Amino acid sequence: MKQSFTRTKKSNHNEFHEMMDIRTNSSNNTVYADADGTIAYYHGNFIPVRDEKFDYTKPVDGSNPATDWNGLHKLEENIFVKNPPTHWIQNCNSTPFSSAAEYSPKKEDYPEYMSSFPENFRGIHAIPLLKKAEDLTLKSLIKLAYDPYLPGAEKLISGLIEAAKKTPSQSKNVKDALKMLKKWDFKVAINSIEMTLAQFYINSYYESGKIPTMTYGKRTSRLARFEYMSVESSPKERMAIFEKSLQKLTEDFGSWKTPWGEFNRYQRNDGEIFQNFDDTKKSLPVGMASGKWGALASFGTQFGKNTKRQYGTSGNSFVAVVEFGDKVTAKTILAGGQSGDPNSPHFDDQAIPYIKAKFKDVAYYREDVLKRAKKIYNPGKEK
Repeated sequence: MKQSFTRTKKSNHNEFHEMMDIRTNSSNNTVYADADGTIAYYHGNFIPVRDEKFDYTKPVDGSNPATDWNGLHKLEENIFVKNPPTHWIQNCNSTPFSSAAEYSPKKEDYPEYMSSFPENFRGIHAIPLLKKAEDLTLKSLIKLAYDPYLPGAEKLISGLIEAAKKTPSQSKNVKDALKMLKKWDFKVAINSIEMTLAQFYINSYYESGKIPTMTYGKRTSRLARFEYMSVESSPKERMAIFEKSLQKLTEDFGSWKTPWGEFNRYQRNDGEIFQNFDDTKKSLPVGMASGKWGALASFGTQFGKNTKRQYGTSGNSFVAVVEFGDKVTAKTILAGGQSGDPNSPHFDDQAIPYIKAKFKDVAYYREDVLKRAKKIYNPGKEK
């Protein structure tokens, strides 16, 4: 609590770095930026010193004294980046060893147990965008963050197209769908039929049970799973699963030519954390995709108990872009609204702006708050 509170009171990086030396943050990575132009990335904070001969991605024998912690790593021993020549830092829940492209920390300089995060499609997506970015404003940063290209989709569908060359299908629906996918630019959009095809294809692949779950005794990474589906599996397997996915899509929606927004939805029925999704109730089409595909603006989804559609449950829930200078300028958006009361005007007033990436200005200073105030009162004195 002390570290979480005091970090909000620091005015420069030297003070912030001193606060980080408390080393009680056991769950978060930290990206830092300030008006002085300093940027930094701390990968973890509370990191015990361990014996490197053990694989800590698996259970270890707690009765063996060699598995005991030997104090904490000093702050300067942790994975850290400050003011890289890239002039940017990215963290997409991916490996810290690509956080600043070629200027990232080197994996071989740190114990294996310090980072179990593998690379993912979001990191792969972010780096080339940031390398090309110049003179970013809040507006252009939002546009960059909502770039619709999905590297995971390109990987998966390219493997399917190659399979079709070696094992052609006799089904007209399969041929027509593949013809459409060959022209796809791998960008998600609310009206994209190709995105729906890709999602049903990968859903069917996971349901098939054919994707290896363990590789060399460790859980198979997402990139390795995509490598299996697009390269290592047989062309015959890929084509059979794709044909099955088309059948499922047609059964659920009456046609395989189903736009993404018809299938991918936002729904908030009440103030409960876990929603009971219902296809018969009001919902909104969403043109975003899951971060599993490499979407930077992630819209993770789940099916309801008896739904054909998938509904947003994770990903971008609170999003902010901030510009530091003489004054702080920022824009934010929430997934839905500030209130958990369905009768409140603020229950879902941000749902459509969230879907359209139309951010609102932050009332950061007192005068801005007062301008927007609907009601002003002193707590305890209101009747």
